[in-house]
Amino acid sequence: MALSHSHSLLHPRIDAHLHFWRYSAGDYPWIGADMRALAVDRTPGHLLPQLSACGFTGAIAVQARATVDETRFLLELARRNDWIRGVVGWEDLTCEGLGERLQDWRAEPRLCGWRHQVQDEPDAAAFLGCAAFGRGMALLQRQGWAYDLLVFHHQMEAAAAFCARHDAHWLVLDHLGKPPLAVLVREQAAFGHWQARLGRFAALPHVACKLSGLVTEADWRAGLDGAGRACLLRCLDMALQVFGPQRLMFGSDWPVCLLAAPYATVFELVNGWASSRLSVSEREALWGGTAARCYGLQPQGMT
Repeated sequence: MALSHSHSLLHPRIDAHLHFWRYSAGDYPWIGADMRALAVDRTPGHLLPQLSACGFTGAIAVQARATVDETRFLLELARRNDWIRGVVGWEDLTCEGLGERLQDWRAEPRLCGWRHQVQDEPDAAAFLGCAAFGRGMALLQRQGWAYDLLVFHHQMEAAAAFCARHDAHWLVLDHLGKPPLAVLVREQAAFGHWQARLGRFAALPHVACKLSGLVTEADWRAGLDGAGRACLLRCLDMALQVFGPQRLMFGSDWPVCLLAAPYATVFELVNGWASSRLSVSEREALWGGTAARCYGLQPQGMT
């Protein structure tokens, strides 16, 4: 069911991380042959009933291709669907004339942040440490843009060092640094290594974290079993310990989550955890308040 307009204004519920696309194999080479659930068009119309059923009043669409055309595509969807409250797009932060390009992007009120798939870079530390990229990030932060960091668990040390260098505005760690749940279930030592890497973000108050994309870090081909769920909940507990309740936000990572679980299941996993760990005000932060604060969103009900 959809929330009433008055309720949603007081308590915005925002899915802070999801994707849309018109599928073609050439545009999405990361969608493999065993990912048939993703190899189709995924549009706002496919998602809206599921969002509404879980009580969300808005969402943030995040880039899935490293092209400016991707940014324009998502912004066009946001113009047509008022409940897409924000867009995290892509821009080349190392390009000549970045300042002018960012000024042009200011004409898009739904554009709330930027992202690059750092996880796909052959050397994440070198990419994040590049002088040109650092200058671009400094400019972004001076202008008040949020930036999402998408890294694998073994790249988190480089990501934390990057975040420590750029502390003038919000940075957002996507997918809790992608904990390798399938490995963590089997190896206690591996959990300790991941925990230590994540712990580096505790002293960085300008870094928020998305509780998103976790179900597909398990062995999604086999399904999320009891051990996988227990490990996922343990990772959420660690996120709470490191970031605190005011720096966490929920994201479904739809439609990628469909590889492992339906939208409602992803929501219910985090909702059950939050209901037993967080106060009412802390849950409001998780379900929308933190996203609205970090991305500068204005709450608005479903239309």
